[in-house]
Amino acid sequence: MKPRFPLFPTLVTLAAALYFLVPLYAAFQFSLQMRRGTWSLDAYVSVFQSDVFLNALGFSIMASAAAIVMGAILVVPTAYWVRLRLPRLRPLVEFISLLPLIIPSVVLVFGQIRLFGSSSILPLTTTDMGTNILLVMGYVVLSLPYMFRAADNGMAAIDIATLTEAAESLGASRLRIVTTVIFPNIRAAMVSGAFLTFSICLGEFAIASLLNRNAFGPYMVQLGQDRAYEPAALAIMSFALTWVLMALMQAFANLRPGQGLLSRKPRQDKRA
Repeated sequence: MKPRFPLFPTLVTLAAALYFLVPLYAAFQFSLQMRRGTWSLDAYVSVFQSDVFLNALGFSIMASAAAIVMGAILVVPTAYWVRLRLPRLRPLVEFISLLPLIIPSVVLVFGQIRLFGSSSILPLTTTDMGTNILLVMGYVVLSLPYMFRAADNGMAAIDIATLTEAAESLGASRLRIVTTVIFPNIRAAMVSGAFLTFSICLGEFAIASLLNRNAFGPYMVQLGQDRAYEPAALAIMSFALTWVLMALMQAFANLRPGQGLLSRKPRQDKRA
């Protein structure tokens, strides 16, 4: 007896795909209509020729990269020590790492302004450098759910106790164990968390706007208020960048510890 064709799941999948792709195609088609009577890439050219766009994109890339580095420095030793020595505190640490998903970013940035405003002991908001530091700190907090989960899952796939004992027997310190033994083995997992962090921080609006930073998120909102076709082009480019990051995250997630993205499988010796 032949298996029945899954009609209902196919219809649901098709309806979901249309719900997702039709608005995307409409936005893409609208972005090509900047020149009347014909389709063109004028909107995309206009976006790339804007110095404001390049400055905002460059600033957000640098801030996101700094947040990824600081997040890794904070999360990797914490996850390592909790798994190795303090397993009973793991639920508490996981709960703390998930708080940024519960607390709105508006509350976070108002807390930063309150704690580090002009009337506080450490007035970071009075200088551009201090405000940039606050922005990166906010991005680090937003990255905690993804970076900690990536580090914790990566360490769950390896035997950190055996690796630690082997490194200690060779005279390695704790810092050297984390940097040269543990981190290389969870590199693929951390790259996945870094891609998620980058995609989230790149389009973040509330923290950057309230701190008055020239970031990519506020630029997208301002461009949507002033222009018609460029925001649609920018939305398509942001969407494409997000999917590229998701594809790279999936590629790195499938790697084994120590394996490179472009590495080849070793050839098997066919000789008996």
